[in-house]
Amino acid sequence: MTTTLITGANRSLGYETARRLIEAGHTVLVGARDPERGQAAADALGARFVRIDVTDDASVAAAAADVAAHEGAIDVLVNNAGIFGTHHPADQITAADAGAVFEVNVVGIVRVTHAFLPLLRKSATPVIVNVSSGMGSFAATHDADRVESKPIAPLYTSSKAAVTMLTTQYAKAWTDVKVNAVDPGYTATEFNGYSGPQTVTEGTDAIVELATIGPDGPTGTFRDRHGTVAW
Repeated sequence: MTTTLITGANRSLGYETARRLIEAGHTVLVGARDPERGQAAADALGARFVRIDVTDDASVAAAAADVAAHEGAIDVLVNNAGIFGTHHPADQITAADAGAVFEVNVVGIVRVTHAFLPLLRKSATPVIVNVSSGMGSFAATHDADRVESKPIAPLYTSSKAAVTMLTTQYAKAWTDVKVNAVDPGYTATEFNGYSGPQTVTEGTDAIVELATIGPDGPTGTFRDRHGTVAW
């Protein structure tokens, strides 16, 4: 049985990823900051709720201890939790705004990955999937034909570029762990006011694909539902 922890799994892409992986036979741990919403999501899915705030060292350490006590190990970690941050114009963005976005989107991945790596390494085939974005791709944001080139969002885009680079560096450092990044694509979720053309199932295609790879699967890649993403 494959045991998978997903952060930010109480709604949207995280919730749909959990649903699909349970359907695929995984034992899923629904990670969420809000205990009421997290427990409700876990109950609806038939999963176990693990409270985790990716911005808080004590919360992440407690979550790792909880999983160590109950499951003993995990096979897959999906770092899905993320925020967009301020919608202020670029000339009004502050250091505090930047700190808030990077604390969740980048430092949060480092914090969670560090805490859960010992539990991952108890698996015969440990896998990490980091949810990045095509909005962090230089190629996509400079292609006038792509939707990613339209928004101006300095903090979100730069944080996701950092997530992709962090992924490739982890993959090079850890030859025993498969580490990949995913671009869900422009998906209709609460995150964007349900404006995206993709369904939430389509938006999780690449996440599910990379969460279910075997020992011969890729590492250090950046993929969407259509294949490799240029960045």
